[in-house]
Amino acid sequence: MLLKVKYLNVKKYIKLHAGFTYLEFISEAKTKFGLPDAADLDIFDETDTAVEEDIFLELLEAQPDLCLTIREKISDEVNQIISPKDFCPLAHSTPSSSDTLSSLTDTISLSSSDSDLREKGIPAGRSRSSKDSSAPNMVKNALTRKPGGEEILEEYNAENSLSHRTRRQLVNILASDMTERHGRIPSRKQKEKYALGIITLFPSLKDPFSPNGYEHFYDGVKGTGYVAWRLKTMSRSTTKRPVKEVPVHQEQGPKRRRLATTLPQQLDGDACKEAISFLVHSPDEASVFQKMKMTFQHRQDLVHDPQRTADVFKTFPRFLDVKGLVNQDFLLLFGAETATKLLEKWDMSFKPKVIKEAKQLTQSTDLCRLIKAAEKPTESDANDWDSDMASLLLLLQLLPPTAGRKRRTKISPTDAAHKMVHFHKSCCSIDEHLQARDGKQPYILAVGRTQNSIDTFYIAVDKQLIPCQATSSLSAFDELFKSHYVFNLSYDESLVHLYSFVQTTIFNIDATSTDESPRVRELRAKMLNENHV
Repeated sequence: MLLKVKYLNVKKYIKLHAGFTYLEFISEAKTKFGLPDAADLDIFDETDTAVEEDIFLELLEAQPDLCLTIREKISDEVNQIISPKDFCPLAHSTPSSSDTLSSLTDTISLSSSDSDLREKGIPAGRSRSSKDSSAPNMVKNALTRKPGGEEILEEYNAENSLSHRTRRQLVNILASDMTERHGRIPSRKQKEKYALGIITLFPSLKDPFSPNGYEHFYDGVKGTGYVAWRLKTMSRSTTKRPVKEVPVHQEQGPKRRRLATTLPQQLDGDACKEAISFLVHSPDEASVFQKMKMTFQHRQDLVHDPQRTADVFKTFPRFLDVKGLVNQDFLLLFGAETATKLLEKWDMSFKPKVIKEAKQLTQSTDLCRLIKAAEKPTESDANDWDSDMASLLLLLQLLPPTAGRKRRTKISPTDAAHKMVHFHKSCCSIDEHLQARDGKQPYILAVGRTQNSIDTFYIAVDKQLIPCQATSSLSAFDELFKSHYVFNLSYDESLVHLYSFVQTTIFNIDATSTDESPRVRELRAKMLNENHV
């Protein structure tokens, strides 16, 4: 059945199946006109008479050619401003009355979030449009009034991005403007408006994985972000407050218990015990891979049990002599499409951008050597890493460690790099190195004659060595990252920003729900928006 429906000044036909209901009509109408699911609609006939649910179908049977008008219910805020008589002629409204209502809706949007407006039945699209138009103007006006603001606008126009130094200057200027206009403690809505203004005026700074795109500047839910931190710093200069530590939440990372994407038949009970016993002694690697697949669920139960997780290598010792088992378990967890993303994307999509961003940092001896090794592998020194590893360490320079729960002062990216990869000369004792190394977080042990000529890669975990299937440093890092999920291991605190970036931006694991630092979100926004200029 075809129904003619009008919304505002637009008429469209809606196709419905025989025996449709009132609620199905409402749902189809929202879809047809692009209205949010939360919108609350009223229906009127051609005489502007409200059509209630109980007579809806009866009316259509009597007048199948009727043109129905749908309108969003007006919130109590609007009813307090406009008298009921103003709403009566809406079906046949004049341009002036329509403009009045539109203006009023825009006014409400400036003081309401999208979620608030949806609850009131006002479409988020219209309200956001109005908010977008005023927020960037507010930010631009602040920059044109303040010293250094024009330089920020000029840099963005020239580069379609902002350097870290310029971004800090931007935040400082806007935080100062905010406190001048709204006092020492601006409201959440005021801070959100400034954050929205930033990404609207500078669209390449928008984080496509965040709910609003501006959470790295201000996250109203968590009270974090560059703007929030700057305001806190300014407040501390006048009022001493106790330092509040922000814990690193990793529930959405490797510590989260997951359901496997593709799982073959699993063994349990005595059959599982027999398979585990077979695994210990079988010389046939093909059979080992098959039995490891069939005991995957048992292994996940083991690593997620705090009382038994340390026993995984005792129960499944074949991780220590058969290459590729880490990759297989990760594949079972996430599927082939996710498992291959780093190796597919790094060289073409991320590596050149990492090198480009690293050149914008303050140049140090270590940084210059890494850039040279990443760009010109044939000219690098024997004591430098190969191009892929150098580029991964440049990513660590872009996402350096910060002070954490166990460490009051942050360490340098160079020191943190040793927690990710360690070069070991092939002529030296590996056992001595493992016994001297503390910590349970995994890292790459690269064994060879020189750093840019590695013979064998291992993943070292709790003084155990897992031989990598990889023959390149990029593939070794790929296995290192995956080992966190396979063995239920938290990220090293010095590397949490780097791993979070790889997790969300490259592998797209828990991309919209992971608790990330503003620095991670900012870098993602730069890299993912670069191709959409």
